[in-house]
Amino acid sequence: MNRRQWIALAVTLANLALVLIFPPFDYLSLQRGNVPTFSGFHFVFAAQPNRVLNQDFLTLEVLVILINASIAWLLLRDKPIKKTERKVARYQQGLLAVVAVNLVVMLLFPPFENYMAISKAALPTFEGFYFVFGDNSQRQIVTTLLYLEVALVLINGGLLWLFLRSKGEEQLTPEQIKALAQRLRQEQGGR
Repeated sequence: MNRRQWIALAVTLANLALVLIFPPFDYLSLQRGNVPTFSGFHFVFAAQPNRVLNQDFLTLEVLVILINASIAWLLLRDKPIKKTERKVARYQQGLLAVVAVNLVVMLLFPPFENYMAISKAALPTFEGFYFVFGDNSQRQIVTTLLYLEVALVLINGGLLWLFLRSKGEEQLTPEQIKALAQRLRQEQGGR
């Protein structure tokens, strides 16, 4: 593990500590039939009347931090790259950066629904994407859609990563090996 990876690990641990110290909470209101609505991020040990921890959102936060840490780990490794693989590695690094940015944007702008439209349907209603730190007292995060978004970005990123990987050494036929060996003998004998 190199110095840059240690720094990425330290930043990851600091982010995880911050997320766990100030987790997301939902507010339970009697006026709304105890339907949880996003209340914001509060200190974990503070007394919060009528507030419950939003486990789904906290799980998403932790997953995004760990995924970004994994991407940083891959980007910051000290692997010697051959000249032929540099272009492929650059594309893979760009892909990792795009996946990381997509995950952060998805977490900052999750899908919301109005608390009045909450139903027991398999796929909930969808009102739009709103900034997570904005006034969302009348909305609730649609975790089903958010999970689908994150899963699809990770699956697509993984497939593109595999598609962009280097092809490796080509297999030589026995005739090519024989010709290469003869050429090497001639070059060494000529010296």
